[in-house]
Amino acid sequence: MAATETSQPERPGLKDGVCSEFTVCTKIKPGHADALRETLASIRNASEANRAALQQIGTLHDARHVIFDNDTRFMFASVFDGSWDTYIDDFATTVVGNNFDKVFSHSEGFPGVADPKAKEWFVAHQAPALAFISSYPELTVKQIWKNQRVSEAFQEVLDTPEFRAALDNPANAALLATPAFQKLLDEAAG
Repeated sequence: MAATETSQPERPGLKDGVCSEFTVCTKIKPGHADALRETLASIRNASEANRAALQQIGTLHDARHVIFDNDTRFMFASVFDGSWDTYIDDFATTVVGNNFDKVFSHSEGFPGVADPKAKEWFVAHQAPALAFISSYPELTVKQIWKNQRVSEAFQEVLDTPEFRAALDNPANAALLATPAFQKLLDEAAG
């Protein structure tokens, strides 16, 4: 069977269902470790703006920043949904892109997230995992958020006197006796 061409090049990194891992390891510019720490602290302190950007992007499961090897190396690692190229592109369009520029400006050779060579730079510094597993490989971030909203709304309904009255109403006995409804109540009970 002939290989088909794709519009995106093959990128490093493992996938588990819809989740992909991304790990970049760089050399910190000499004397920049403390400035990098300050940059990371300022990003951490601006969490409201960052969370708004992450809501806008809607694909990032988690991210971590680590300085290691006696302040000479830096690691950024994350888990995301979708394609690698879209993930990088999405960052360039939000405050997260500015954060990437601030953070990686302390790494040797970083061209800037908006530079056409940024993706090549990330690929050159990517250290793909040898093993990667997600606890929820078929759930995207947006699905998890939706499930959370539905669960919270359902919990609110469960706590109302109207729901309690519906459970006690003999007219609903057949519905309440179904395995599906019992499973729903069991799951809600936790």
